Amino acid sequence: MAVIRHHVGARLSEIAIHNGTVYLAGQIADDTEQDINGQTREVLGHIDRLLAEAHSDKSLLLSVQIYLSDMAHFIGMNAEWDAWVAAGATPPRATVEAKLANPNCLVEIVVVAAQRD
Repeated sequence: MAVIRHHVGARLSEIAIHNGTVYLAGQIADDTEQDINGQTREVLGHIDRLLAEAHSDKSLLLSVQIYLSDMAHFIGMNAEWDAWVAAGATPPRATVEAKLANPNCLVEIVVVAAQRD
C-alpha cells in the first residue's frame, strides 16, 4: 500500500494519500493582511483546490481541526465555514485557540477526507 504525496517539500507535503484517505497539511492564508473572514475564505479555497487534486471534495471530509490565533475570531470563522461546508455532510470538527507559527495568521485548518470512488 503505497503512500502518494503531492507538493513535497523539505519540511512537509501538502497532500498525502493512503488507502483512499486524503490528509492535507495545515492550510493558512497567503494574504495575512486580511481579517478573519478573508483569511478563512482563502484557506477554504486552498482546501477545495487540494482536495480536487487528490480526487476528493468537501462533501467527503472525515475530520477537521481548526486553529484560531484568538477565540474572538470564532464567530467570523464560523460565518465563512457555514457558507462553505457541504450541507448534510458536516464533518466531526474541533476548534481551538493556538499560538500559530506566523503571528499574522489568524486561522489554520487541517482536514482529512475520503477519496471519491
